Amino acid sequence: MTGMTPTEDHLLRSTEFLDHHSDEVRDLVARALPGGPAAGTDIERARALYYAVRDGIHYEVYGADLSRTGLRASSVIRRGMGFCVHKSIVYAAAVRAAGIPSRLYYGDVHNHLASPQLEKLMGGKVFCFHSLTSVRLANRWVKVTPVFNALLCRLYRIRPLEFDGHRDSMYHPYDEEGRLHMEFLRTHGEFDDVPYEMVVGGIRRAHPRLFEAPERTASGSLVADIGRS
Repeated sequence: MTGMTPTEDHLLRSTEFLDHHSDEVRDLVARALPGGPAAGTDIERARALYYAVRDGIHYEVYGADLSRTGLRASSVIRRGMGFCVHKSIVYAAAVRAAGIPSRLYYGDVHNHLASPQLEKLMGGKVFCFHSLTSVRLANRWVKVTPVFNALLCRLYRIRPLEFDGHRDSMYHPYDEEGRLHMEFLRTHGEFDDVPYEMVVGGIRRAHPRLFEAPERTASGSLVADIGRS
């Protein structure tokens, strides 16, 4: 958790959720880094992996798998979709596989531009335990959000978040028309692996409809919501 020495081995380890020893994570890293997981600088590898996760795994809230197995990086990659909690896990695992220390960040956000359908699913505009990743680059921690893929951002007329490897990439403050989009309300902390009971328990209390029978939530999609808004 926050305060640990950044060079300690545990920030590079494969864990229950950040299972970068798995074939799925290794394959993702190999595709994103054709020169190998040690080629180039840390910043170059972190940026390449950022875009591989941001745009290679579809962002979707409906039908999300929040089981322990479903939150493993390997499981998310196999499924090819997930929301912020899932995609941040994949990125944290991938950068560790490339020798870059990582942690997981959780906080509550106010999403001003959520569709009426998504608001109904989530129970309002405040989304609890929004997740992103902290990575250690150039002797400092940088917050990174490899979450909202560029295609979905274009459909929702939101500017995609970019990452230059030097500055935090965590705020989607405005859409393309200058309307306020997302603001952070509360921080829950940073962790070396997923604090499963804390995160999923918190999501369950705040957003119980996400845990309804899969056939009830899997039928929706954020892309379909655009046409119904």
